[in-house]
Amino acid sequence: MLKKILPLIFIITFLTSCAEPEKMSQATVYYNGDIITMVGESPNYVEAIVEKEGKIIFTGSSDEAMTIAGKDHQMINLEGKTLVPGFIDGHCHFANYGAQAIGALLLASPDANVDDIDMLISVLEEWNTPENRALTGWIFGTGFDDSVLKEKRFPTKHDLDKVSTEFPVMIMHISGHFVVVNSKGLELLGIDDKSPDPKGGIIRREKNSTEPNGVLEELAAIPYMMQALAPKSQEAITKFFEAGQEMALSYGYTTAQEGRAMQNHEMLAAMAENNKFKIDVVSYIDYMFVDDYMDGKWNSKNYTNKYRIGGMKVTLDGSPQGRTAWRTEPYLIPPEGMPHDYSGYPAIPNDSVLTSIFEKGFKNNWQILSHTNGDAAVDQLIRTMKPLKEKYGNDDRRDVIIHGQYIRDDQLDEAKEMKMIASLFPLHTFYWGDWHTQLIGDSLVQNISPVKSALNKGMDITIHTDAPVALPNLMRVLWTAVERTSRSGKVIGPEERLTPYEALQAITIWSAYQHYEEDKKGSLANGKLADLVILNKNPLKVEPENIKDIEVLKTIKEGKIIFEK
Repeated sequence: MLKKILPLIFIITFLTSCAEPEKMSQATVYYNGDIITMVGESPNYVEAIVEKEGKIIFTGSSDEAMTIAGKDHQMINLEGKTLVPGFIDGHCHFANYGAQAIGALLLASPDANVDDIDMLISVLEEWNTPENRALTGWIFGTGFDDSVLKEKRFPTKHDLDKVSTEFPVMIMHISGHFVVVNSKGLELLGIDDKSPDPKGGIIRREKNSTEPNGVLEELAAIPYMMQALAPKSQEAITKFFEAGQEMALSYGYTTAQEGRAMQNHEMLAAMAENNKFKIDVVSYIDYMFVDDYMDGKWNSKNYTNKYRIGGMKVTLDGSPQGRTAWRTEPYLIPPEGMPHDYSGYPAIPNDSVLTSIFEKGFKNNWQILSHTNGDAAVDQLIRTMKPLKEKYGNDDRRDVIIHGQYIRDDQLDEAKEMKMIASLFPLHTFYWGDWHTQLIGDSLVQNISPVKSALNKGMDITIHTDAPVALPNLMRVLWTAVERTSRSGKVIGPEERLTPYEALQAITIWSAYQHYEEDKKGSLANGKLADLVILNKNPLKVEPENIKDIEVLKTIKEGKIIFEK
């Protein structure tokens, strides 16, 4: 028997020895550049880092890195460029990136060139091709801004009828809280002079008439937006997803957020099932959809194929630049047709309803993101959530105030006591600082997005793009947090400026903390994921006004290059 077994062993050994040896994972050494680890409360540089199997295994001197890396390691010479941890947006809407990447781009200068309504119509007409219409069934564009348009007004259905009366047209306001549709669009949506305003929304009307003028606000807009701009075929869905993801990669994202997931969670989950994600995406499910989506494998602290649900999103009011944010004082310039004491309005007027929504989150231990722009909305958040934190406990909940554009100093004190994270939005200082000055006055405008005040009070903070409200350009977010300069060149709230290092912390390690991921992401340290970004210049060394011009050269997710300029 032994004689029969020995030849068999010899054959197996021979075949195994002749087979191609299994490739051993190689280490990669990054060196010869400004490597900012984001470890500690002041800038910490190292000469080199070593990555292996998607994780960082060493940070320190170049000589020691070569030893740690072992035989046959790869070398990446940064050639004086800057290496930082991958960017993590404190709040954005990843599922809508595709619409921004594919639709007619209606942003004003300097992001695009739609500075008047004639140009808006021209851009939509140029975009209007059978191939583009086939994607959703609509002619659509994103990012128009009435506060910057020369006419200083919203386009109406009459303007959009110049683009087409045969096909429906929908354009999304830069805030994401309004849309405008043409006459054909109103017809398809079933909106006419007999349609009532929904709770938490307004159908704007012609002067002295009940006839809709094409402008839809808040909950009169958002459900229709989701419906009309949804891609109609699997091919279109994939095209939208891939275009949006590539845009994120080009700006250095290694983790993105879907900050108000509704039915689009199903698209994201399907893309994850098919391994389409190159970066991590964490979704926060709108409170109206939690019963549909919060049960199951996606609601987890761990990613499945780079996707997970992180918690619940609740929206308490609207847009400050769109004047639907809910304030305790009237706007100095009310929207057309509104009384002089108009101060915006709540999305959920009844406190008891909001309390029950929040309580569901506390009972299930869901992290809660609360969109609050106006100070009246922040008051409502505090008076409804604070008792629940006392009732259910508040250990490591990390609930987040999103935007907080008009949050007051006393409210920051309350939020600190409630252990809230403040994810603020200093991008407003550039895009709408001049407009906010007109809306709330020279004194109050200095306090919009009070990131430094929050930080000085000991709050955990992040900053964000809210893309596709603006482009997902995190270098511009960094710049606005540091400079706070408006379109006209005025400084909006100089005392609220962050240092460049603080601003960089807010899109790396602090944002990792907000997402319960500080043990894996946000800094270059042993054992963490090799999520990296290579920049052409160092944001800590250039003049602050030049931060906005810094370019992402490479985006690296878990050691793999996923974008290269």
